[in-house]
Amino acid sequence: MNNPRVPFELSSSRAKLAPPEGKPLIVHLVVNVESWPFDEPMPRKLITAPHGLESVPDVPNFSWAEYGLRTGLPRLFKMFREKSVPASAFMNAGVVDDYPAVAAAIADAGWEVVGHGFKQRSLQGEADEATLIERCLDKLASFYGVRPRGWLGPGLKETLETPDLLKAAGIDYLCDWVLDDLPCWMTTKHGPLICMPYTLELNDSPIYAMQTQSSPEMYRRFRDTLETFGEETKENPRVLTLALHPHLIGVPHRIGYLARMIDELQARDDTIFMTGAGIADWFVEADAACPDREEP
Repeated sequence: MNNPRVPFELSSSRAKLAPPEGKPLIVHLVVNVESWPFDEPMPRKLITAPHGLESVPDVPNFSWAEYGLRTGLPRLFKMFREKSVPASAFMNAGVVDDYPAVAAAIADAGWEVVGHGFKQRSLQGEADEATLIERCLDKLASFYGVRPRGWLGPGLKETLETPDLLKAAGIDYLCDWVLDDLPCWMTTKHGPLICMPYTLELNDSPIYAMQTQSSPEMYRRFRDTLETFGEETKENPRVLTLALHPHLIGVPHRIGYLARMIDELQARDDTIFMTGAGIADWFVEADAACPDREEP
């Protein structure tokens, strides 16, 4: 089976989109805010089990993740507030109950809230995916007073029905499909869904937790990405997503590199910071205005 959701198109053949406010480099700061179950195996590990003997509770790996909520997140709140940049919280709905102080701080910061499952576990293991999605969105809407418009699956995992269920639940954009640097249209049984750019390349989880790269690595990739995008944005806008996890980017030896990235972006005159909903709204308007567009 070829890609059943997003029609293939060369990026060089895409219709030209008018950039938002005339700024073709669109920056999306994503903070993944997750609740890892204490009484279950950890979804990702920094330390493997001695002699291969898995155990619950997994105190070192659980603590590694919770450090991010306790200590990494306050650093991000402070940085984004001082630099006046918007952010999207890709958030397990269970955080509302498990870490109410975190949920309240996100509200105070004014971050956009995006659905990210209930706990940090794959949708592929859920017995009733549709009910789980509604439960997540209802929980977040009840706490924040606004129903999330976007979704990222835990681990970017989906079933064959996930986009259909998300569209039926009122989701406007989905971030699981890392196949383009611009939004595009995804096919569902209930109408088109925005396929929103996300990243596994400028993402601190693959870089630091999986590839175990050195602390400057994300900054180096960022600089190289800017060099490429600087040429490509002469033809069409680009979305530069920085995917962040508080327990990874929020540690003392890495947080300064994120500050440098934001400072360098703010020093440019071609750059705009937007949340996921802002990017989605811009794309719908810009795509509709293209004279050579095809109906999604």
